[in-house]
Amino acid sequence: MPKLKLPKPPVPPNLQPLPPRPGTANGGDGPLDKAKEAGATVVDWVDERTSLSGGARWMMFRKVPKGTNWFYTLGSATMFAFLSQAVTGVFLAMYYDPSPTNAYESTRFITNEVFLGEFVRGMHKWGSSVMVILVFLHMARTFFFGAYKYPRELNWIIGVVLLILTMVMSFTGYLLPFDQRSYWATIVGVNINGTGPLVGPFLSDFLRAGPEFGATTLSRFYAIHMLLVPGLIAALIGLHLYLVAKLGTTAPPWMKAESDPELREEQK
Repeated sequence: MPKLKLPKPPVPPNLQPLPPRPGTANGGDGPLDKAKEAGATVVDWVDERTSLSGGARWMMFRKVPKGTNWFYTLGSATMFAFLSQAVTGVFLAMYYDPSPTNAYESTRFITNEVFLGEFVRGMHKWGSSVMVILVFLHMARTFFFGAYKYPRELNWIIGVVLLILTMVMSFTGYLLPFDQRSYWATIVGVNINGTGPLVGPFLSDFLRAGPEFGATTLSRFYAIHMLLVPGLIAALIGLHLYLVAKLGTTAPPWMKAESDPELREEQK
């Protein structure tokens, strides 16, 4: 008895292979396609061993409330300003000498001799002011939109700490050129901190690295500005973004919640 050959089941449209794109050799085996396939293979190899794709999807693909506008980009703009400060600060640190005798000369060398040194230093100098302004604007948006309320109180506290650290980073970086203006302005600022209750005198001694301005004061400011504060800011930004992704963002205060007519009829 001859065997009956059953027809193959139809393949769903979403599983059918795509037709070759025009302009590709051998139906999609061109150099660009091979490069994309190699990149996807590397990504799959890393993801198989780290499982980072799940965390990335959880972080990036989330619900956004209705009425979201450009005010919600202030936080991202602040983070971009911090990254710009970190990158330009690394390049400046390659030429800067944090010693009282060579600090000013190294700053002058960066500005006048290094390739694009004046541009990078200008980005770092004015970027600090831009970052402070963006932090205030972001916190103002959070306050007026009521995003500091339950369950986001911890994120608001982290934002306040980030504001303080941003001001500390601006203050400690002001002394680094070590010219007459930055030197005397820092002395005034440290003396103002010393008038604070209880911890004021201890804070001034910590910043000066002693009872008076000395050779180690500049090194102390440089270490705080370059190592301590950026590390704390980076860690708190990571925690801040985690809470934003976990708790979500709030809708603008002028957006009212849509009521379900079926629930309204059941309440009647």
